[in-house]
Amino acid sequence: MAVVSPASSAPAAFELKSATLSLVAVVLKTTDLALLSQALDARFGDAPGLFDQDPVAIDLSQVRDTTEPIDFVVLVHLLRGHKMLPVAVKAGNDKQMQDALAAGLSEAHHSAAPALPVRSFTPEDAPTAAKQPVEAVEPLPTVRPTLVVDKPLRSGQRVYAKGGDLVVLAVVSHGAEVIADGNIHVYGPLRGRALAGAMGDTGARIFATCMEPQLLSIAGIYRTTETELPANVLGKPGQVRLAGEKLVVVPLNID
Repeated sequence: MAVVSPASSAPAAFELKSATLSLVAVVLKTTDLALLSQALDARFGDAPGLFDQDPVAIDLSQVRDTTEPIDFVVLVHLLRGHKMLPVAVKAGNDKQMQDALAAGLSEAHHSAAPALPVRSFTPEDAPTAAKQPVEAVEPLPTVRPTLVVDKPLRSGQRVYAKGGDLVVLAVVSHGAEVIADGNIHVYGPLRGRALAGAMGDTGARIFATCMEPQLLSIAGIYRTTETELPANVLGKPGQVRLAGEKLVVVPLNID
C-alpha cells in the first residue's frame, strides 16, 4: 500500500511574506476622461520613455465628492497607453471603489512608505516634457495568439484578448466591451466599446462590418459617440487606426 507523506513534510514551493511597496500615485483632479487624455498627451507626449510599464496607484481623493461616474476600463486603458500599469486605487467614495474593483483594480491600503504623487493632469498646467533621444530598434516579428468568440456579446459582457488579437463572429451589443492587446475584428455590428492595443501597441487596428460603436480606442487614444462617425462609415464596414495622436476611421472595402 502506498504511503502518502503529510503535506507538512513536503518542501515548500513558495513563501508568503509581508512587503511594503511604494507606488507612484496618479492623483486625478477630473472625471472628464477626454480632458484627462489631452493632459496626458500634453505631459508625456514627448517623453515616451518616462514610464516603462511601471505600476501606479490611482488616487481619487480629489474627485471622491463628484457624482459623475468614472469608466475605470477606459481610465486604465488611457494610463496604459502612456506605459503606466495601474494596479490599485485608493481614497474614492464607495461607488468609485466598487467600480474600480469590478474593473480589476485592487484597493491600495495605507503604507508607511509614502507614495510619490504625480501632479494633476489638466491641459492648462501640464508642463512640456523635454524630448529624449530615442534609438530606433527594428522590432522582431512575433506571432500573436488569437481569441475567437462566436457568440453575441450582450450589454455588460467583456472579453479581453491578452497578448493577441480578438475576433468576434457576432454582434457586440451596446454596453458590451471588447478589449485586445492586438487587433480587434468584429464580423457583425459593433455597437459597444472596442479598445485595441491595450498595452500601448500603436499599430493595432479595429475592423468591423458594421460600425456603430459607443467608443473606439487604440493605445489609450479614444473617440466616443460625441464625435460622429463619417457618413460613409456609420453603419457600414470600416476600420480604425492611429495617425500620430489621432484616431482615423475610414471605410473598409470588402467587396
